[in-house]
Amino acid sequence: MSGDMAIQIGRDALLMVMLVSAPMLGLGLTVGILVSIFQATTQIQEQTLAFIPKIIAVFVAILIFGPWMLSILVTYTREIFISLPHMIH
Repeated sequence: MSGDMAIQIGRDALLMVMLVSAPMLGLGLTVGILVSIFQATTQIQEQTLAFIPKIIAVFVAILIFGPWMLSILVTYTREIFISLPHMIH
């Protein structure tokens, strides 16, 4: 395996991690901002109010985007295994 191929595999792996984690992070960020605005507006300073909606939002994102994330990861893994013989030579 050449150095260029190793860099390409690492780059593709990092891109895959960002692509798969984006729905959960985006939804968690959106809910966090909305909860912060709500807390600032009503002046409620309850600490658990900041975490529980974000946890629920991430679980909902996993339920909604789970099949898509799984298909993306399976496709990437299949491509890695198919290109494995070319890496050895």
